[in-house]
Amino acid sequence: MNTLLNAALLAELAQDLPPAERLQRLVAQLRAHFRCGAVVLLRLEEAFLRPVAIDGLVGEALGRRFAVHQHPRLAALLAQREVLCFDKDSQLPDPYDGLLDALPGAPLPVHDCMGVALWLHARPWGVLTLDTLRTGTFGPAERRALAHCALLVQAAVRMAQLDGEISQLRLAPSARASSADTPLPLAGDAEIVGQSPALTQLLHELRVVAGSELPVLLLGETGVGKELFARWLHRHSPRADKPLVHVNCAALPESLAESELFGHARGAFSGALAERPGRFEAADGGTLLLDEVGELPLAVQAKLLRTLQNGEIQRLGADRPRHVDVRIIAATNRRLREQVAAGSFRADLYHRLSVYPVPIPPLRERGSDVLLLAGRFLELNRARLGLRSLRLAPAAQEALARYRWPGNVRELEHVISRAALKALSQGARQGDIVTLGPALLDLDPGPAPPTAGSAAPIALASSPTPGRSLLAAVQDCQRQHIHAALAQHQGNWAQAARSLGLDASNLHKLAKRLGLKETLPKQ
Repeated sequence: MNTLLNAALLAELAQDLPPAERLQRLVAQLRAHFRCGAVVLLRLEEAFLRPVAIDGLVGEALGRRFAVHQHPRLAALLAQREVLCFDKDSQLPDPYDGLLDALPGAPLPVHDCMGVALWLHARPWGVLTLDTLRTGTFGPAERRALAHCALLVQAAVRMAQLDGEISQLRLAPSARASSADTPLPLAGDAEIVGQSPALTQLLHELRVVAGSELPVLLLGETGVGKELFARWLHRHSPRADKPLVHVNCAALPESLAESELFGHARGAFSGALAERPGRFEAADGGTLLLDEVGELPLAVQAKLLRTLQNGEIQRLGADRPRHVDVRIIAATNRRLREQVAAGSFRADLYHRLSVYPVPIPPLRERGSDVLLLAGRFLELNRARLGLRSLRLAPAAQEALARYRWPGNVRELEHVISRAALKALSQGARQGDIVTLGPALLDLDPGPAPPTAGSAAPIALASSPTPGRSLLAAVQDCQRQHIHAALAQHQGNWAQAARSLGLDASNLHKLAKRLGLKETLPKQ
């Protein structure tokens, strides 16, 4: 049997396959040979083990990251080079409790597990684990067989790495340099989770632009992770060893925005008792992230434009300019083109910032990435709450896949965290395998999507008024929609925001900007 398995694995090595498919077929063959419940290949990333190929676990497990110090079985595997077996009498908790796909909806009973550490270039690369629901599955013969297979598995991993490196050679030089530390294009980055075509295309685009000095404008709805992708850009750029300075432009008071960005001289204004460098100087040599750049006051926009043009800043109250070497990444959830047309954002600054605009896809366009991200948040909450296992019921997975996610990834994180806390408040104990059902997720189903041919024409609120600007007409329409949504949901701002496809905090900001906060019902 070992000879047949080795021959099958060698045949897989000889095939020309994408890295992800190569490793996926490998774990599937191992599971079939050992007749076990699940086989998982995990890659070591700093203090975490991340699954890169699974067979037999629920799909969301691929999005999890297992902290080594929180999982004693995984730590024990990494600590030695030989095959290690954990039988039914082991008191060490298994990281896959509740995650085997063999019994969906039912807690997982005690089971056997064995695994082995994988090494490449005299360094630990990760681990290979085999789990089963049947006790006594892994005897001495199976342990010896896994020891022989480990060498071929390491060869397959190295082949996958080489395939990834060859594909990088086909990229532009700047993209090649920025992605040299990403040997396996599986499940995204350490922080970025997903395998959808939308995310794959986005990462490819960011990889291409990361090595350049061009300003990048990240566009996307609230909660899509614009700051996360900005950090990815910086980390994969030639400036990675220099600072990344984050500025939330929406949180800058208009009276202090100039001083915060460019600094001030002593005595520049009341209370300026000493010289103070601004964020641009703090980011010198590195990257400055201007988050919510559409919120910057017009006066500050003019100074920012000068800096982008000639690399000079001037502290408030100072006589001489200073040179800075800063790459700009801007992010916004606003439609800057409309702001330019309305006169609230400078056209010349917009064109400077949008040299390379990058739209971040909303979560509803990322397909099965929803469940992978849910897996990441489930593992985080399991560790945070000290639970043995935290999993989703099949009906809960379906509910997550159907939901439209107006708040995107941030909303998903909050939904999972809230559901885990509710489960504890309803009597779940830390030693239990906690299953989250759809009721605990508390998702608002919202209105059903319109069927083909059912869309009604949009009625104009009033006839066009001569001399009235388009912006004023748009604002009137926004006021009417906010009033109608709040009336429909009896003054509930959160539900009104969902029906309008907005994040609740953004709806509050919009209502305040439209002058509605004093006349509308409170939250």
